Amino acid sequence: MNDQSRLLVNAIRGPVILITVGVLFAADRMTSYQFHQTWPVLLIVVGLLQLVGGRRRRSDNYYPPTPNTPPPNAPPPFSARTDASPRSDPAEPGA
Repeated sequence: MNDQSRLLVNAIRGPVILITVGVLFAADRMTSYQFHQTWPVLLIVVGLLQLVGGRRRRSDNYYPPTPNTPPPNAPPPFSARTDASPRSDPAEPGA
């Protein structure tokens, strides 16, 4: 299936599902069939649209991740103090 027919199937998918739901509700009102008896038709229509549309290629929407590197002129990242000991003030006696 070429890209143009795939786009066509994707474009009509929503309207076809809405028409199917409308027909099922109309059948619920006008015939002896109730919606709880006919809802599997909706699944069949969705499945047929999937078959006609074909599988989507995963590579169509794939974008490689961006590297986590800073820009060339960026300042160095802030680093928190790692030693947990309190600072000793040289002016204090006993330090």
